[in-house]
Amino acid sequence: MEIRHLRCFLAVAEELHFARAAERLHIEQSPLSRTIKELEESLGEQLFIRTSRSTRLTRAGKLFLEHVPRIFTALQQARDSVNAATNGFHGQLRIALSDGITPSRLPSLLALCRQEEPEVEIRLFEVPLSQQIKGLHDDLYDVGFAQSDEVGEGITAEAVWSDALMVAVPARHPLLKHKRIPLEEVLRYPLVLCDPHVCEGHARQVERVLRRIDMEPLIAERVASCDLMMALVSAGFALGLAGAPHIAGSREPGIVARPLAGRSPMLTTYVLHREGGSSDVLSRFIERVQAIESPDGIRATPPLNPIPKRKSSHDHEADRPIPVGRRAVRLRPVRNTETGNQCTDRGRAGRRSCAPEGAAPPVQDRTPDDGRRAVQPGGRGDEQALLWLWKHALHAAEVLIVGFLPRILIFLSRHAAARSRLRRFYWFRLCMTPCFLHHLAADNGL
Repeated sequence: MEIRHLRCFLAVAEELHFARAAERLHIEQSPLSRTIKELEESLGEQLFIRTSRSTRLTRAGKLFLEHVPRIFTALQQARDSVNAATNGFHGQLRIALSDGITPSRLPSLLALCRQEEPEVEIRLFEVPLSQQIKGLHDDLYDVGFAQSDEVGEGITAEAVWSDALMVAVPARHPLLKHKRIPLEEVLRYPLVLCDPHVCEGHARQVERVLRRIDMEPLIAERVASCDLMMALVSAGFALGLAGAPHIAGSREPGIVARPLAGRSPMLTTYVLHREGGSSDVLSRFIERVQAIESPDGIRATPPLNPIPKRKSSHDHEADRPIPVGRRAVRLRPVRNTETGNQCTDRGRAGRRSCAPEGAAPPVQDRTPDDGRRAVQPGGRGDEQALLWLWKHALHAAEVLIVGFLPRILIFLSRHAAARSRLRRFYWFRLCMTPCFLHHLAADNGL
């Protein structure tokens, strides 16, 4: 048995048509038939039932098909390991993802791994839960993430992350009158849920929540990803049930997240790995996964900016911006005749704040130091600029109409009669254009 036998078998098993499989492999149909016959002779079993109308797998062929893709996956991983060693990596960590993990945590986790162990190459594989479990047993993956702990024997499932299950509600929906939506009200409307064949763990946890009420849910659509679920919710097709980070990270407009009434159910994410001896690289990776959740972990990144000092009412008054279109007012220090304290007069506003004797008056100058008044948008300066542009545009039009356009037409004309008419037109425009421009400028105030 050679690799070419397995490649031909996989193509025929997926196409169930010898002609299409041969076209896919870029070979003739007769060599493909001979290769399949050689494989069946080496195994001693018939793999295909071939008739004039159809091709289907036998029971032995179906069992053989379950193992062939894993062989090609192992070969590809062997090539990737060699390439990683060539590129300077000293190790490799193969991570399988199922059901989707929290979008906000995965980038933080990968950045932390790259910071602490840059010499370890990380490879990600997005597969269904059943394929992840088989891959962990067959040593195709080192660790995996899923939202189910029903993984069977030989696999350890550790709960690491928890997120509240929220209701994704379209904008202007009647249920938005509830701050916390009762589950009975949710089941009165169509729902869009994840496909259990693709998101098996997520579908199981949501199904357990829906079983709390003795009421059959109306499922409008089953989707393969939370992004498609948010798109349908944004379009108003149905309500969605997803984790709070998935709804918050959605880029679809018009979606509002509402918690369920009572105690909010949680969606738990588990990290899966084989039982027994784990490598040092895997142990350190699991420690980082658990540290992502802890709010007071030692790896928490401090804020870049210090917490600002709380301002008093006077500071807020001083920092308040000047409304557009209002004149800046300079506060003039005056003396209170009754108390002898220096006060600050705001002019037209009539406000006055006094300070004790001997203290510096709180002068708040809202104008520049050199006494110049700031030009506000929409003021006299903008009108003067527009008038200046309009005046020069009129001058340019006068030069073009009077000076150049008739002369160009006279030059291009070849007949004497046409030149005579153009000359008369030229002198008429020459006489009338200043009058026209004068009236036009007068109308615009120039």
